Amino acid sequence: MGELGINVWAVLVAALANFLIGGVWYSPAFLGGVWMKANGFTEDDLKKGSPAVIFGAAFVLCLIMSGNLAGFLSGPDTTIGFGIAAGAAGGLGWAAAGLAVVALFERRPLSYILVNGGYLTVAFTVMGAILGAWR
Repeated sequence: MGELGINVWAVLVAALANFLIGGVWYSPAFLGGVWMKANGFTEDDLKKGSPAVIFGAAFVLCLIMSGNLAGFLSGPDTTIGFGIAAGAAGGLGWAAAGLAVVALFERRPLSYILVNGGYLTVAFTVMGAILGAWR
């Protein structure tokens, strides 16, 4: 554990969990088709860009989210229950709500907000659980 009460291993595992949840969430087997339709994407659109850059940058951003949440959960009295509650509140009340505001102005469909906001809420809740439990 670091000086600030942050367990670096927990941050890494929480970031990996976030990344893996995204992989499942946006897969064709789960909500990938709904997500593609909400964005107006085709299979050809998904072939554009560098997968190494996209996935690498996504994991770095997952690390930033996990590290940031760990800072909020670094108090000595943090429990798994508090981690779950804080993660859910941060995911739904900050991340998903912020995404929804942007989506409204971009005239995105409700499905866009639900798919992406749902992912953020679930991912933050799971990260909160990991960070709260692994003290």
